[in-house]
Amino acid sequence: MTEHVPPGRPRLLAFLPAFLFRTDGSKLAYILKAWALVLLPSLLLSFTVSQSIPSAKPPELPISGPVMIALITLAGPFVETLIMAALLLVLRRFVGFGPAVLLSSVGWGFAHSWGAPTWGLVAWWPFLIFSTAFLTWRERGFWTAILIVTAIHVLQNSFAVALLLLGPRLGSLY
Repeated sequence: MTEHVPPGRPRLLAFLPAFLFRTDGSKLAYILKAWALVLLPSLLLSFTVSQSIPSAKPPELPISGPVMIALITLAGPFVETLIMAALLLVLRRFVGFGPAVLLSSVGWGFAHSWGAPTWGLVAWWPFLIFSTAFLTWRERGFWTAILIVTAIHVLQNSFAVALLLLGPRLGSLY
């Protein structure tokens, strides 16, 4: 028996929760649920990678001072979301919603591997959710989609920065 795929939910992404493809509820509830969907698997992936490849080093982020923290937690998510949006809109035009989301997440995984080779093994998942959220909310408006995804991304990066600031031992979990 196959799972029913609601309208607007690509079969290729049927493994994702249905709420990700709906814009009829509270934006805040969507952001918080999407962040939980980003955070928990990211932590699991990070733990799995760190246990499977103990010699792997986490990315070295120059987190010192309020300006750098603001760049990583606020400016970075906004800029990456703008870049992701442009790429997704082109990809969606040529390959459709589901393939565009998958290509975007894999591409961002590779891009994040430049900082640390194994970082991409974790980064692809958040970008799968970010990409899905962007294309879903794009139907309600470009800037609405940008702000929703940026908010989810800000929460994700803020959590990671908080872990890194709490200490190298805790920060290496993420």
